[in-house]
Amino acid sequence: MLNKFPLWKNLLILLVVLLAGLYSAPNLYPDDPAVQISHESEPVTEFELGSVTDALRAAGIEYFGDVIDDRSGLVRFQNLSDQLLGKSVIEETLGSGYFTALNLAPTTPGWMQAINAGKMSLGLDLQGGVHFLMEVDMDAALTRRMENNISNIRQMLREERIRSRALTLVDNNHIEMRFDDEESRSAARALLRENFAELQTLNRETGGDFFLDLSLTELDIQQMERDTIAANKTTILNRVDSLGVAEPVVQQQGANRIVVELPGVQDTAQAKRILQRIATLQFHLESAPGAATNSYTAYEYQGMMINVNNDVILQGDRVSNVRSALDPQGLPQVVINLDAQGGEQFSRVTRDNVGNPMDIILSETKTRAVMVPDASGAMVEQQETYEEKRLISHAVIRAALGREFVITGLTTTEANELSLLIRSGALAAPMYFVEERTLGPSMGAENIEQGKRATYLGVGLVVLFMMAYYKMFGVFANIALAVNLLMLIAIMSIISATLTLPGIFGIVLILGMAVDANVLIFTRIREELAAGLSPQSAISAGFDRAFGTIMDANLTTLLVGIVLFSIGTGPVKGFAVTLMIGIFTSVWTAIVVTRALVNFYYGGRQVKSLWIGNYI
Repeated sequence: MLNKFPLWKNLLILLVVLLAGLYSAPNLYPDDPAVQISHESEPVTEFELGSVTDALRAAGIEYFGDVIDDRSGLVRFQNLSDQLLGKSVIEETLGSGYFTALNLAPTTPGWMQAINAGKMSLGLDLQGGVHFLMEVDMDAALTRRMENNISNIRQMLREERIRSRALTLVDNNHIEMRFDDEESRSAARALLRENFAELQTLNRETGGDFFLDLSLTELDIQQMERDTIAANKTTILNRVDSLGVAEPVVQQQGANRIVVELPGVQDTAQAKRILQRIATLQFHLESAPGAATNSYTAYEYQGMMINVNNDVILQGDRVSNVRSALDPQGLPQVVINLDAQGGEQFSRVTRDNVGNPMDIILSETKTRAVMVPDASGAMVEQQETYEEKRLISHAVIRAALGREFVITGLTTTEANELSLLIRSGALAAPMYFVEERTLGPSMGAENIEQGKRATYLGVGLVVLFMMAYYKMFGVFANIALAVNLLMLIAIMSIISATLTLPGIFGIVLILGMAVDANVLIFTRIREELAAGLSPQSAISAGFDRAFGTIMDANLTTLLVGIVLFSIGTGPVKGFAVTLMIGIFTSVWTAIVVTRALVNFYYGGRQVKSLWIGNYI
């Protein structure tokens, strides 16, 4: 029958609309201002949370809801001013060693969370977040590069049986090699020129000793600095991605700094710990303790003191994959896979040293607050960086190891965090927090309110125009417009797309564009009526013949959205996301929903006239 949908199609459309309403509903539940409390190493206890709530009551700050979730505590507040005051009181109560972070606690009902119905992710401009400015220690990067060269050179000299009296790092760009005779020095220099082309070599004789000085050229240092900051930026991005942060900002600032902005993270303290933990793995192989070229450092391991050879045979940058798992006894372990070069080197070294101990060191660069006197003698707080090394594995090599091996003896939390740090990549150089600030959601709330007013005004004007110009068909278009907005919000919520302020403007634009398809259809129906077709035939022809034009027009806009999303960052991506999703929803509602409404009202009966503009 002309202009009549079958029952199953109408029910399917109704089901889609109901699901869109269900999955967009969580956005009606506003988040509560909250303060999250975490300790740098231990889980927060009920006693500590009780001390916090007692202090808040003593200060006359209203709060509701205090809970411990996993390792952190959360205190909810009625408004933003109480949240800010509460954070100050909590920091004074707990003292050092604790992280306190402004957060937004969700209020979505549990049954909605059970069906994975959540809110849209909001960008930094709408809900606030945290801003870090981190500085790369280029001197440490250069020192690490030269220390790696020393280890490789020492291993190569042993393999070629070239004797040297000393191999010393004088400063971060000066390696000094000392030989007993010129013949050994010449052989070493030829070997280095062949395998370390980036190192400049210079002969020197002092007091009967033959020296060979090694250093990097200025061009090589500059290239190393560019590579270092690019590698650190990639590592930070990987770590941020592992935190599940939507639309983070990680970008270079100047020659040696990186800006990190994390909008609306649920665990700000964890984000800081992960970014702050500058961790690398170092593999050390024991050799004869009496060798003159060896130096040792004592580490505590399972209640014993272990002397670890300072020579590094493999760095953590050769790790290609890592995961935490359980061994057959149910104990946590970290499974590590090396890349091809690292696996070959590791296999060769372990094959030649069966029966010797091998140690794995976890090296971390951290920051801590210390009190130092300023120019006037007053004590002020400053951030101090320090390196912490821990022996996490000490075992005898029983057989040659391949590209995959395991690290055991860790707790579950240590295994999970270690796998995360290694999987995201080792930082090429330490990074220090130069600036840290929390961007409150107050500005975001104002932006959201302005965006709402713009949306309401835009939708209101479109609704009035469609009803005034297209009469009854304008009502159908307005209902389809409401369904379009509902579906747009639902899809963005389901896929966790990030809504930014430009994204709100994109929604306003989409709502204005959404009626374009209906205008094309309605204009085509009026033309068919003017050509003498019956009302039912005009409706059918109008929808059918406008379809191609609608698809062509929206396809070109979709291509623009794809380009914006591909090359844009931050706000541009936010606009592109809403634009592309809105194109799909507006086309579907115009072609399917509007036609279903028209068919429901006019289909299956005799119609003498259509209430569409001048045709009544």
